[in-house]
Parts: sequence; C-alpha cells; structure tokens
Amino acid sequence: MNLVSALDEPLRSCRPVKILQRSLDKNRLAHGILLHGRSLATLEAVALALAGVLLEAPGKASGHPDLFTLRPSHKARRIRIDATREMIRAIQHSPSQGNRKVALVYEADRMNIASANAFLKTLEEPPADTNILLLTTRPYNLLETIRSRTFSFRLPVDVDALAGEDWANWLSDYKNWLAGLVQGVRSSGDKADRVIALYGLLTRFLNLQKSLADSAWNEEKAALPEGLADEEKEASKTGLAKGVRQRLLREIEDHTRAFFTQSIDAGQDIPYPALAGAIASLERITGLLEVNLSDGAALEFFLLASLRHWTARR
Repeated sequence: MNLVSALDEPLRSCRPVKILQRSLDKNRLAHGILLHGRSLATLEAVALALAGVLLEAPGKASGHPDLFTLRPSHKARRIRIDATREMIRAIQHSPSQGNRKVALVYEADRMNIASANAFLKTLEEPPADTNILLLTTRPYNLLETIRSRTFSFRLPVDVDALAGEDWANWLSDYKNWLAGLVQGVRSSGDKADRVIALYGLLTRFLNLQKSLADSAWNEEKAALPEGLADEEKEASKTGLAKGVRQRLLREIEDHTRAFFTQSIDAGQDIPYPALAGAIASLERITGLLEVNLSDGAALEFFLLASLRHWTARR
C-alpha cells in the first residue's frame, strides 16, 4: 500500500506522509487520524490519497461506496448532529467492497457540541475495519477529548505555500512598500505616494484572492461526490474561500516578519514595536473577518495601520 507514490511533491517528501507510509507498511495505522495544517485543500489531498490506499482504489477514493464524508452545511457552516448521526450509522455496516471503510470529516472544528460529543463515542469505540480521518485548519478549536483520541499529523508550512507569479509579485511589492515606509515620509508628496501604493496593493489583493478562490473552487467542485446537497456545496465553497483568505493573510504575516528580520540584519534601526503593532493589526482583522467584516475593509484597516506603525518617529 503506497501512499507516497499517490502524492506529488512536496507532499510525498514531508515527514507526516512518510510516517503514515511506515504505519501502512507495518499494518499499524491508527483508527483515528487528525490531519491539520494551513490549507484544507492540502489536507484533503493527503486524506483522499490515504483513503484510496486503504480502500484499494488509488486515485478513486472520492465517490467510493465505502468512503463516508461529513461536511459543514447551511449558512452557519456547522457540522450538525443529524448529519453526524447519519454518518455514524452508515459506518456501522459492513463494507460494500473490499475489507475496509473510511470516514472523512472535513473541517472537524466546525462540529457543534452535540455533534462532537456524539462523534467522540465513535472515536473511542470505532467500528471494525474502519479508519476515521479528521481534517482541520484550527485543531485547537476541537474538543481536547477528540484530539487526545486521534493520532495527530501537522502538515508543514512549506507544503501549503501559495504558488503563482502574481501572488509572488504582490508579496515582493508589499515588502518594497514597507521598505519605503521605513525610509520615512519626508513630504506630502511622499505620503501621497505611499497611500496611492497602499490602495494599489489593496485592489490587487482583492482581485488575487477572488481569482485563487474561484480556481480552487473549480477544482474542488469537479471532485465533489454526486448527490451532495446544495447547502453542503455552498458551505464547502464558502469554507474554501475562507481557507484561501486565511493562507494569504498568514503569508503576509510571514513576509512581514521576514522583512523586519532582514532589515535588522542589514543594520537598519527599526524598533520592535513597529513589527508588533503591524502583526497585532493583522491578528485583529483576522478575528473581525470571522464575524463578517468585509475583506476590503479588513485589509484597508491593516494597510493603513501598517503605514502608521512603520512610519512612526523613532
């Protein structure tokens, strides 16, 4: 059973995949596995590859009669108790084909309390010949009792980085903008230039975010099982878009920290509060986005706050 060969680089070379492969080779794979990382799409790729190996259907796990999925649904994007109980009942039966069943829970952190408690008993006493795979980008939002009953694998950050020349160019221009702020605003013309550049970054970011989310959804939609309810599709699309946004913001944070470190290493006198203030602003908008602040307003707030922090008198 070869999980490694079912994945592309860099996933096949990452340590969690190698550990899972060794467990498969020794026939000692845990019944409950928690996969977590920054990107739900990356987690899904590993989970479906693993399911394909377990079901002896490499590349064909999606839609397999012995693969049972549980997803958030409706506008609240919660995993509800009725859907949870339905999946629990389904995996109690014998496999339709082969010798195993796989239960795949997307965004497991979206379980409400009732769903989580109902699911906990299944984790404690899993049905025979069944593997349960939980995916989440927010593992600490899961009940501790669920985390403690699964073997946890964190996919490293470098396999989740967003590719694409346009995004790489945006990050480069963002760091150049920060460099201009650090140099100081000496005139009204300088300030106007920085503000114009700010709104250019904002517009490009929103366009990139939409393009990446649309592209990810087109790929995801083609892989969805037939018969999925419209509300589950809509919840999946919304979750995917939020995942893309989350990854973009995290990469902005990584590049902001890298800019500060590189500037200090180059001998520039930049006080730490400039970085701390910018990161705090980014964390604030990340929280506000969860309560439906618009993407444009959120990023505008962050960039304006960054302008203040990086140009503060030293």
